[in-house]
Amino acid sequence: MNTKIITAGLSLMTLGPLNAQQKPNVVFIIADDLGYGDLSCYGQEKFQTPNIDRLALNGTRFTRSYSGTTVSAPSRASLMTGLHTGHAPIRGNKEIQPEGQAPLPGEAYTLFQLFKDAGYTTGAFGKWGLGYPGSTGDPMSQGIDRFFGYNCQRLAHNYYPAHLWSNHTKVMFPENADGKSVTYSQDLIQKETLEFIEQQKETPFFLFVPMMLPHAELVVPEDSIIQGFRGQFPEIPYQGVDARTAFTKGGYRSQEHPRATHAAMVTRIDVYVGQIIEKLEEAGVHENTLIIFTSDNGPHREGGGDPDFFNSNEIYRGYKRDLYEGAIRVPTIISWQGNVPSGKENNFPFAFWDYMPTFAGLTGQEVPENTDGINILPALFGKEGQAERDYFYFEFHELGGRQALIQGDWKLLHLDIREGGRFELYNLASDPSENHNIIDLFPRKAAELQEIMKGARTEDPNWPLF
Repeated sequence: MNTKIITAGLSLMTLGPLNAQQKPNVVFIIADDLGYGDLSCYGQEKFQTPNIDRLALNGTRFTRSYSGTTVSAPSRASLMTGLHTGHAPIRGNKEIQPEGQAPLPGEAYTLFQLFKDAGYTTGAFGKWGLGYPGSTGDPMSQGIDRFFGYNCQRLAHNYYPAHLWSNHTKVMFPENADGKSVTYSQDLIQKETLEFIEQQKETPFFLFVPMMLPHAELVVPEDSIIQGFRGQFPEIPYQGVDARTAFTKGGYRSQEHPRATHAAMVTRIDVYVGQIIEKLEEAGVHENTLIIFTSDNGPHREGGGDPDFFNSNEIYRGYKRDLYEGAIRVPTIISWQGNVPSGKENNFPFAFWDYMPTFAGLTGQEVPENTDGINILPALFGKEGQAERDYFYFEFHELGGRQALIQGDWKLLHLDIREGGRFELYNLASDPSENHNIIDLFPRKAAELQEIMKGARTEDPNWPLF
């Protein structure tokens, strides 16, 4: 990686009201396959998310925030490296047997290393998916001081696992053997998350919380949350694979109440968020903590998932694995008492790769030159002087290969690339739901965007697109 640096622009030291004497903590919560419309503050009507809604009332709700791409590993790699998927070292879900995914390279510069360079303690609790155990992409090789959760995103499909990882140690759960549902992984991970806050309250910390919910398989513990939703919705039972051997390969168990379970899973996320905020308050660090809540991509239709019933992508077309807006536009709430405007809605467009330069500015550091992002602190803090980018770029390597490029209100899609390819053109201002392909009406604009798209990516033999 090119380690030449450039100035960060607006930084902690130039934002008058910020506390320059104590570095702000950062808590970054990312749900798994949560749709744009899956929160009540974004329009969900079939269930409520009061804690996340309260976070939005105490912060800013962003309406044009993009993930890294449309599936887990490359989306998170984009977040971690500040590079879009035309440049990121991981551009797809590439499985490694028996456990893990294609690893981040050893020379990758991640958010964790950025925060450690600024004197922070770093922790990650949940789903990793960026390097198999012992690889260069192992969490403990990427600047993380404390890790607890799933190394492998494939194994994270099972919420009652055989094991999780605590730093380098494999923690076994024999009580979950033979199909038993005893130790629910996300509850245990939440416990470790809260303990990290308590342990680190005297020092600045970066806390990354990549939850597994509401990704399939659809299952939650038998408590008041799930019981409260059973019978509320008409159900279409899902017939899955209930043999134990299937779970290590990503199979989903059967679910008689998939809609009730989805509602319960999102509600459980809301409870977790409320617990994290409460712990920050108890630890006396809430006022000096920047909290971000978002999702890694759009809603899934796996294991009985039914985003159409819940209107999970609101007005936006597409699901996980598409590159339409519903697959990459994600709910994003950012809160920091006294610094991020409260109760506001902001339509400034940004994406996962913008967090790297933004956090560099927040911590008063310089930004690695090798980033596709821009510092969005002015937009976050309601300040003037926010820079804008030329375009957003996304690529996806499954389903024949797909690309998307957004410039202003224009969006170009390149689909079925390995089958000869076809292009679609939309104007997001007049057609946010992408219902009308207008490529025949604006051939010059389409040709212009095609040229930009050609130059937006670098070739990588590990990730051939064409």
